[in-house]
Amino acid sequence: MIFLHQTPRSWDEYRDVLPIVGRAARVLAMDTVGYGASARLDVAQTMELFADGVEDVIEGLGLDRPVLVGHHTGGVVALEVAARRGPSVAGLVLSGTPYVDEARRRLVAASRPPIDHVELTEDGSHLTELWNRRRPFYPPDRPDLLSRFVADACRVIEQAEEGHVAVNTYRMEERIGLVTAPTLVICGELDDFSMPDVPRLVSAIPGSRARVLPGTGVPAVDHHPEAFAAEVLAFLREIGSARA
Repeated sequence: MIFLHQTPRSWDEYRDVLPIVGRAARVLAMDTVGYGASARLDVAQTMELFADGVEDVIEGLGLDRPVLVGHHTGGVVALEVAARRGPSVAGLVLSGTPYVDEARRRLVAASRPPIDHVELTEDGSHLTELWNRRRPFYPPDRPDLLSRFVADACRVIEQAEEGHVAVNTYRMEERIGLVTAPTLVICGELDDFSMPDVPRLVSAIPGSRARVLPGTGVPAVDHHPEAFAAEVLAFLREIGSARA
């Protein structure tokens, strides 16, 4: 199973999920190209470029029919890889994944402000700005989770917004019909960004099903790793039984 993180996180987003799912499967969480400890890019980030990086990992490690698990940006990347590789992807988990079509692209271009872009300041106040931008999406009693987010964002501070731009220029409506892998759509019930798109994803991918994670939102993966992992493991058992 390959786990793909949201922007501008790193593999660390799955730190508490990997030991749980790893009891039943071979798991790895990779840094998306340009994030975490991976090489920085000197070209514009795109979903296609991110997907190239995932395919390089699959080919380089000789992985046979992996299951792809992606959260937010990572879900869009996973979908593109699944669209490319067809039956060579054994399963697909889309967590908090938006449906990106022409209407969304127009809306974002016209009215949506940057999510994680901040102007660097000599006194470091941009770090407080970044913290406050993301604070509404995190539980107030878990500043440790927000600290992990900010630590990842600081590593790519001047490119933190580019992954969001890549998502919102992707032409998902032209690619989603190519997905043939069994698919699970997961979303935190408090995730106002992606929860409205769950029915559209399920409708567009034949045979897919949806699960809602209660009491969590955008940071569902690291906020409730046990619940997230339980859904992934249940899906793994389901597709394993189908293959048997």
